[in-house]
Amino acid sequence: MLNISINRVTQYIDPKNFPSLKKVESKKSGRMVIRFGVAVLLVLFTVLFLPWTQNITSRGYVTTLKPSQRPQTINSIIAGRIEKWFVQEGDLVEKGDTIMFISEVKDDYFDPSLLGRTEQQLKSKEMAVKSYSEKVNALDNQIDALLQTSRLKLEQARNKLKQAKLKVTSDSIDFQAAQVNYQIAQKQVERAESLYNDGLKSLTDLENRKLTLQKTQAEVIAAENALLSSQNELINAEMEISSLRAQYRDNISKAESEKFTALSNMYDAEAVVTKLQNQFMNYSVRSGFYYITAPQNGYVTKIIRSGIGETIKEGAEIVSIMPATYDLAVELYVEPVDLPLVDKGQEVRIQFDGWPAIVFSGWPNVSYGTYGGVVYAIDNFISDNGKYRIMVSPDPNDHTWPDALRVGSGTRNMLLLKDVPIWYELWRKINGFPPDYYKPGSVPEQPAKESKK
Repeated sequence: MLNISINRVTQYIDPKNFPSLKKVESKKSGRMVIRFGVAVLLVLFTVLFLPWTQNITSRGYVTTLKPSQRPQTINSIIAGRIEKWFVQEGDLVEKGDTIMFISEVKDDYFDPSLLGRTEQQLKSKEMAVKSYSEKVNALDNQIDALLQTSRLKLEQARNKLKQAKLKVTSDSIDFQAAQVNYQIAQKQVERAESLYNDGLKSLTDLENRKLTLQKTQAEVIAAENALLSSQNELINAEMEISSLRAQYRDNISKAESEKFTALSNMYDAEAVVTKLQNQFMNYSVRSGFYYITAPQNGYVTKIIRSGIGETIKEGAEIVSIMPATYDLAVELYVEPVDLPLVDKGQEVRIQFDGWPAIVFSGWPNVSYGTYGGVVYAIDNFISDNGKYRIMVSPDPNDHTWPDALRVGSGTRNMLLLKDVPIWYELWRKINGFPPDYYKPGSVPEQPAKESKK
């Protein structure tokens, strides 16, 4: 009992009747307190040298690695009117199973015989293309025939021209011969007249010479006439060649013009055929969109559009499905300051919402209820929330993730970094230093002790 008051009570109290008071006032109790304090300090000092795993904590949620395995909505390709449902929420559908049937709402496609009529138009235009093609072939044959005939006619006209030239040459020689005969006859008449005047020739001889002169003169005129006629025939032959060339050139040009017109019509018809083929295929494919089918195996999770007779627009969401088989992963976000510390293949400890766990952030080996993962992918661009997204896949060397785990469940994640003593981690926290940078797979090094100077 402390003696801090002048009013003493020791005379009224017997310490023997109070064992607790006796122990407190005993000197042994003080030694016990000192020993206990020293033991606590030794334990705390020893704990400071225990290994501590640096980590980055983050919230996330369960997703899948492949985009095709994530929940998706089925949209209507075309606008339509709901006529019949074939599924309900919770049903398991396989790829190609019909989900619903819709009818047409656009007046351009109301005709029930639309495909047949379009196909008939297509066949008619195809026959038109064939007809134009036959016409082009016929005109090609006609042009070939005209070219062949023109070559033969021109060859014939050239032969005729050559004959005319030869005839002109022959008549020219005859004309010159007639002129020579006429000159000789003239000289003979002159000599006969001279001899007749001298009495050496009779009158009969003189008259015969004059008669011969008249004949040679007639022959000269006839030869000249024949020469002019052959020259005229030569000119006619040349004109005939020019006329034939112009005639066949005109006929061939006309046939080629008709051919190009037929080709133009054929190309226009082919363009219409191509357009009708495209239109026919569009109608055919559109008719297949009346039945909306499942793109893959999965479960119908929610009916977005309901009822019978309700109209839907193009691209409207109809139902949402969850694929039946999927590879789970965890999507988490880290601060930009922690991103340089994260690398592919790095270990991650994950606590799933709904699964009890006892977590020691610095001692992952003694944590209970956590599952292992490894960093699978890291985004190179920051997300809208100001953090970087990281994909984590299951660790094949750790426990298998729970089978009852579903996409969208929340998670708490710890990205494991370097192993350091607790005193170093406390010192780092007090000074506000970031965790140590290291490459996954490397042997972690203990912080070097400062050398004494």
